[in-house]
Amino acid sequence: MDARDSALRNFVWTWGAPLAVALPLLVAPLVLSDFRLNLLGKFLTYAIVALGLDLIWGYGGMLSLGQGLFFGLGGYAMAMYLKLETSGSRLPDFMSWSGLEALPIFWEPFRSPVVALCAVVLLPMAIASAVGYLVFRSRVQGVYFSLITQGLTLIASILFIGQQAITGGTNGITNLKTIFGFARGGAGTQTVLYFVTLFCLGALYLLCRRLTQSRFGRLLVAMRDDENRVRFLGYNPVTLKTLVFALSAGMAGIAGALFVCQVGLISPSSMGVIPSVEMVTWVAVGGRGTLIGAVVGAILVSLGKSALSESYPEVWQLGFGALFAASVMLLPTGVTGFLRRHVAKLSRRDAGGAAGPAGGGEVDAAASSEAPATTGR
Repeated sequence: MDARDSALRNFVWTWGAPLAVALPLLVAPLVLSDFRLNLLGKFLTYAIVALGLDLIWGYGGMLSLGQGLFFGLGGYAMAMYLKLETSGSRLPDFMSWSGLEALPIFWEPFRSPVVALCAVVLLPMAIASAVGYLVFRSRVQGVYFSLITQGLTLIASILFIGQQAITGGTNGITNLKTIFGFARGGAGTQTVLYFVTLFCLGALYLLCRRLTQSRFGRLLVAMRDDENRVRFLGYNPVTLKTLVFALSAGMAGIAGALFVCQVGLISPSSMGVIPSVEMVTWVAVGGRGTLIGAVVGAILVSLGKSALSESYPEVWQLGFGALFAASVMLLPTGVTGFLRRHVAKLSRRDAGGAAGPAGGGEVDAAASSEAPATTGR
């Protein structure tokens, strides 16, 4: 009976929690204004980034502070196509202001939507694969890996700011008015964009769920806990790390492209150090190593940030910082870890009252076997 209860709890957390998150998101277009729906759609793009970061950090044990770089690369790849679509036969406005008379040659392929969509995924993955292979082959890990990814993000943001004529500089690429021929600001377009973003989030969540429950996921967790043992068993951690790092980068690129479609612009401020650190907070608050926690954390933190900035524009940053510090100290396993732990406690209490001390002990043993999945270690 206790094993059955344990299996039921696992089923609820595996599928019940995602459905509880998905249902409100599905009905949101029926109750939200166009502005609020667009805002929620932007938060869903953040959830995609958090999902990829949770895959490499929560399961792989690699804390990347450079996801903003891949988010920005995907965003710029999509923005280049949309800017050329908006400009038509004319030169993009920021290029004319900078004195250019002809379109740079590497912009030409982005007149094709197929090239742009492929670049959204493949460009971040290619860079992550190259960087990851060099870093992991040297057995760089821990805080050193985090600092390297943060440094790359800083370098890229400075580079994009300095190339005013071809990247838009500090302002970035703005005034994106059409998406595949449709007006970006139209109510129908915004609704379609929202559902496309929600579909991508759901599909990537299922992909990550499938990966983490497969042999690949077990190898990730084993590598996180003891990399040397995985190496001694005949597996190559360099290949494994590079693969999952590239996958998370591709997911961040998809999120960046969807962000551009939702917001209508991209700038170096979206790919700097601060956004990359903020992405880590989403996973930390939601609960790393849980997947659904990353999604919940990204949405909750973004909603809290938006609400505070609207209600207290002068001091919202202080309040947001205090809220984050309090959540990390009081909820070290994140929101989902906190909820799962207390639900397990209630289940053990009910089982103990019904079956007596012996039954309660069996439930404790079953619950303890679930602890690694709860903490995400």
